[in-house]
Amino acid sequence: MRIAFVDGGTYYHHTTYHDPAFTPFFSRNIYVCDMVNENLDDVDCLYIASRQNTQDLISIKGLLEGFLARGGMLVVMGESGLHQWLDGIMWRNGVCNFWWWLEENANSGLCLTAPDHSLFRYLTLQECTWHHHGGLTPPPGGRSLIEAEEDGCILFDAQLGGGRVLATTLDPCYHHGSYFMPNSTKFIAGLLRWLKDGAPR
Repeated sequence: MRIAFVDGGTYYHHTTYHDPAFTPFFSRNIYVCDMVNENLDDVDCLYIASRQNTQDLISIKGLLEGFLARGGMLVVMGESGLHQWLDGIMWRNGVCNFWWWLEENANSGLCLTAPDHSLFRYLTLQECTWHHHGGLTPPPGGRSLIEAEEDGCILFDAQLGGGRVLATTLDPCYHHGSYFMPNSTKFIAGLLRWLKDGAPR
């Protein structure tokens, strides 16, 4: 699978893309504000890194819909306002507990809801665990892969608009690029291996 990294121009996007462990997985780096001028015929998957400027993505909504319509895949990381530029998806704000593991009888509240999904041959639940930013309602027919006790779905896989969307409320690029939360690095590594192997179901 040919994967393009959609770069919002932040330090954590730069750090993630240029990490020697990750760069080989990407065929291109595309600055989000330049996407309207890009030919995406050589791209199978757009990896939309976490914590993008939502307005930048709203401005290319039509382009992203067109990419899906020709069978492309969008991989959308958290804090990018996807419900504002992808139809059929709802996002719910939640209480983000940054320090849950310091509590007595610490429990992330996360569980695998589709343990048979192929992604979990590349990732464990532990590698998907730090904190999340709200919950998602997948489009009709979408499959919730991980759920939180209070917020519901935080990772789903769905057919949408003729293509495919994998979306999460986790924000791995931010934490990897900020050099904290080691699980975020493991998450990116496993996710990219899965994508490079064709994102089997």
